[in-house]
Amino acid sequence: MSTRILVVQPDTSVPVGALGDWLTEAGATLDVKLAGVDDMPADADGYDGLVCLGGGMSAFDDETHPYLADIRQLLSRTTAAGVATLGVCLGGQLLAAATGGVVRPGPEGPEAGPQLVSKKDAAWKDPLFADLPLMQDVLEFHRDVIDRLPAQATLLASTPLYPHQAFRVGRRAYGLQFHIETTRDIVDAWVARSPDVAAVAKPGAFDADTLDRMHADIDETWRPFARRFVDLAAGTLPPAEDPRRGLPLA
Repeated sequence: MSTRILVVQPDTSVPVGALGDWLTEAGATLDVKLAGVDDMPADADGYDGLVCLGGGMSAFDDETHPYLADIRQLLSRTTAAGVATLGVCLGGQLLAAATGGVVRPGPEGPEAGPQLVSKKDAAWKDPLFADLPLMQDVLEFHRDVIDRLPAQATLLASTPLYPHQAFRVGRRAYGLQFHIETTRDIVDAWVARSPDVAAVAKPGAFDADTLDRMHADIDETWRPFARRFVDLAAGTLPPAEDPRRGLPLA
């Protein structure tokens, strides 16, 4: 039986991209819901996993995007229920906000372009992160940051500028500050839409050849990660050992 994954898309400009290909290749069936357009489930009943994608808005832009409160509530419920959950960039920030963390504009400004993030000690024993290399290729493109992790979160990856790059809440909920799902066309559109963010990247960071090399490296690293996420959702990969209890849910 196929593994059913609910994909929440907060912004039309941030589709599931390559991540969707990897998930379906690993045997998942995706149900993509565009926030503000499609009816959003109140919980993940009937699904094996949840993926929340990124967006150009902030995690608490409720006045302009009232559906964000519903997404945070959904992430809170899936985390509490032990559903396999993955938040990417804004999705990771929403997961942090939904479980007691703090999200705010990055005090050192935006982070943009191809980047390496480094595994933390806890990542070597994590079911999704253990097999990743010490340094992982990712794409950064964000203004806001996770300033403080939820109290019961486990830090899994960092950069020198902003340390909270990847984390786990409980045993099956994961947040990424960076992007792994992009294609060259998606990135080109972001650069055109947000030149202020793109301007902080290194010279040539968004050249076609650079993006092609970056996406090839990301594919090599993160395609197996996506397969492990499907296995986690399907129940064939054991979740992380986490003896801590009393997870605060907002």
